[in-house]
Amino acid sequence: MQIHGLNKTTLLDYPGRVACTIFTGGCNFRCPYCHNSELVLNPSAQPLISEEEIFAFLKKRQGILEGVCVTGGEPTVNPDLLDFLRKVKELGYPIKLDSNGYKPEVLKEAISEGLVDCIAMDVKSGPTNYHVAAGLKTMDTNKFSESINLIMNSGIDYEFRTTVVKGIHTDSDFEEIGEWIKGANKYFIQNYRDNENVMVKGYESFTDEELNHILGIVKKNIPNAKIRGEE
Repeated sequence: MQIHGLNKTTLLDYPGRVACTIFTGGCNFRCPYCHNSELVLNPSAQPLISEEEIFAFLKKRQGILEGVCVTGGEPTVNPDLLDFLRKVKELGYPIKLDSNGYKPEVLKEAISEGLVDCIAMDVKSGPTNYHVAAGLKTMDTNKFSESINLIMNSGIDYEFRTTVVKGIHTDSDFEEIGEWIKGANKYFIQNYRDNENVMVKGYESFTDEELNHILGIVKKNIPNAKIRGEE
């Protein structure tokens, strides 16, 4: 598998566990506010970490690490993902998979095989403006609906999350999101933060007051919704 980064210890990426985070390259989206643009636009130019190195590390950390988070880029675009997850599972690690949800067939296989213990799916926007938030001209939002239903009925731990960006999102987007994932166990909104690696410059964060207004909109359908960083 094409692995372009390894964070050897994290307390944030797999909530409740001391974990490592593995970064894959490539993505089927072009979100203008993406912070990992180098992994999306030109993954081949990034340093490559061999599977041998990854598994040597994981074997060495058995009994210390409590989980493995696989993120990107977008992991599900990698044809070797499921084989990689199988190998990680053979070492006894719980796995959290981060995904944009646009390949429900991959998520379905990973869940049915018991290869993932937690899925974090980004919900970029409501169906109407999803293509804008994803940086594409058109997209099939039925794929997201399939992934949402699959995840919510999987029986495994999960969360949905939205990075909220002033200049992209409006109240109507959050009305739609609330309807889309109504009753979800976990949903987080997280504020956009500018950095030097963002794909398109010029976007802004929401104020705390605006964030709480957004939270109020989604709470009508998702009572457990929270602002990430305040949970």
